[in-house]
Amino acid sequence: MRMILLAAAVSSCCVTAFAIAAPASQPDDAWTGKGQAGLVSTQGNSSAKTANVALDLSLHHAAWKHTAHLGGLYAQSAGVTSADRWDAGWQSDYSVTPRVLTFGTLRYAHDMFSGFQYQASATAGIGYKILDEKTTHLTVQGGAGYRRSQPENIVRNAAGIVTSRTLLAATGDAILTAGVDYSQDLTATTTLSDKLLLESGSSDTLVTNALAVAVKVSEKLALSVGYTLQNNSKPPAGLKKLDTMETVNLVYSF
Repeated sequence: MRMILLAAAVSSCCVTAFAIAAPASQPDDAWTGKGQAGLVSTQGNSSAKTANVALDLSLHHAAWKHTAHLGGLYAQSAGVTSADRWDAGWQSDYSVTPRVLTFGTLRYAHDMFSGFQYQASATAGIGYKILDEKTTHLTVQGGAGYRRSQPENIVRNAAGIVTSRTLLAATGDAILTAGVDYSQDLTATTTLSDKLLLESGSSDTLVTNALAVAVKVSEKLALSVGYTLQNNSKPPAGLKKLDTMETVNLVYSF
């Protein structure tokens, strides 16, 4: 599931992309958002389609902060689907002090090519804002919870087409979770962000990381380049542990 979304159009490629980014201020009792979507379609000597979408929302109310996420990924080359994934998540934070917070998180991911048809988890724990300045933010969190997974064996032919799927026994286990959320304004128009999540249990250790650089073109328009990885330590036999994705998207604030 490795794809490169190109921003420049060539003679056989038509690219469209959009995204929504949160404004600098986050007022109480008002939803703000960050979303992105990109589409690449090529015809001619090669035929391929790739699309990724994501929407992130946040709401502040007194000492509470609620964030929601929804994302999807689809890729097809020469009529063969190579990526089909969507994920959703919700986290509620409660500020105990200006730097210490408690959190509760729900996460669900449905992936037809990772070897785990779905992975769902519910976790809770404590976080700490190491840096909380105007241009730099760094928060770490750790906790525990429960995860339910549905592994499956996937068989492909020489052309890469999936010929069979065999569901394995679903697993449920206690997990430990850790996360890092970092953002840095490199310049007045350039922002670097990185989000790391780890969920570790007896059946599998999942690590995801999303790195992105966004450059403003105007007050509301920017260009974002991202690199995302997902690693499952114990996928079913014959499947790779690591999936990566590179994206180039336009960003629009609302």
